[in-house]
Amino acid sequence: MDTVNRLVEDKPVVIFSKSSCCMSHSMKQLITSYGANPTVYELDELPNGKEIDRALQKLGCKPGVPAVFIGQKLIGGANDVISLQVQGKLVPMLMDAGAIWIWNRTN
Repeated sequence: MDTVNRLVEDKPVVIFSKSSCCMSHSMKQLITSYGANPTVYELDELPNGKEIDRALQKLGCKPGVPAVFIGQKLIGGANDVISLQVQGKLVPMLMDAGAIWIWNRTN
């Protein structure tokens, strides 16, 4: 779990993913659609990917990917992120983490 903590440290949004996972792809697309630039770790392309996957599962992510962290806090998997989006809470979380900025110009 120390590895996971180091990987998410000082990053507004982190997605642990596998390159062949369609739900991971959907989470990356959703978060980038708001203008965020998440740090993405493709576990199937990392030498310690299996170790990280096991650590994510110990943290409660089942399956281990996608696992989304916003503001260094584990949000969860795809269902958790979609739930936040539906409730209108995803964008405020991204803003609070410094992942996106919304500038509203008024005249």
